[in-house]
Amino acid sequence: MAEPSAATLLEVRDLSMHFPVTSAGVLRRVVGQVKAVDGVSFCVREGETLSVVGESGCGKTTLGRCIMRIYDPTAGSIRYRTRNEGEVVDLTALDGRALRPYRRDIRMIFQDPYASLNPRMTVEEIVGEPLVLAGHPRNKALHRRVGDLLEQVGLRREYMARYPHAFSGGERQRIGIARALSLNPRLLVADEAVSALDVSVQAQTINLLKKLQVEYKLTYVFIAHDLSVVEYISDRVAVMYVGKLVELAPTRALFARPAHPYTEALLSAVPIPDPRLRKKVERIRLAGEIADPSNVPSGCPFHTRCAYSDGNRCVREVPALRTLEDDRQVACHYAETLELKGAPQVAT
Repeated sequence: MAEPSAATLLEVRDLSMHFPVTSAGVLRRVVGQVKAVDGVSFCVREGETLSVVGESGCGKTTLGRCIMRIYDPTAGSIRYRTRNEGEVVDLTALDGRALRPYRRDIRMIFQDPYASLNPRMTVEEIVGEPLVLAGHPRNKALHRRVGDLLEQVGLRREYMARYPHAFSGGERQRIGIARALSLNPRLLVADEAVSALDVSVQAQTINLLKKLQVEYKLTYVFIAHDLSVVEYISDRVAVMYVGKLVELAPTRALFARPAHPYTEALLSAVPIPDPRLRKKVERIRLAGEIADPSNVPSGCPFHTRCAYSDGNRCVREVPALRTLEDDRQVACHYAETLELKGAPQVAT
């Protein structure tokens, strides 16, 4: 892994999150582990959007929850550069009260705009709750602050007295974004933040996030599976497979010329806007199912589905994540020799 630069806001190093598998019966012995995240390393640069992509079950949501310290990682470190003259702290070494200052700086936007808002609270209470928990008094200043936040996300101040049921999915997600912004964070972890929304509303929400990023000088870790959205919003893309990082590259380079066969397969499924070109593009359909994270195959975890596997080194040896040209990292034994196809809209 490349050394973090002075602009690095967050550095994840050798991060693992393993969940125990217990046997049936009274004793409940630990008989295995689900390796949801397994030795992941990357940096998040200040002001950028780093997207994390992969199939369901690849570990991307677990990774986001580890960054948020919702989960206590099994191993590794999450090094965060604070506001205090660049002081760096390891968030995995903190707990309880020691984490409170960093929970203000690192906030989350949740996937489900319906489940993430308390139906018994008004919009003013929902957006203002983080401020109240941080010690802000319930006064006119708080009322004004909530109104300002609503306007920042494109909602009217008059909505403060309403309850979540009065809003559409897109409006509810805007309320969730306003809540995430309430403590002036530096880093937002967006976990499938637009996947539950209609396509037109997705575009509006993505444009809002891009606007807020400039206004608030935000850094995003954007967890998603829709590569069309990822291409539009991201500066760099990290691809995960069965708990491991298999490729990380600048967005344009990754979409034009992937270096890992799994990335190539994902990009082949990117929808093509022009219906006349759809028949010209052959989608790569991977054989079998995604590997079981509690029983990961030997060698490269992708070799059981990879059309380029040599049946020898790929089966025996786990490929290390190494740095290639163009600020790209890849975990594939044959990345330098493979000629892989990019996303259809780029390749055609």
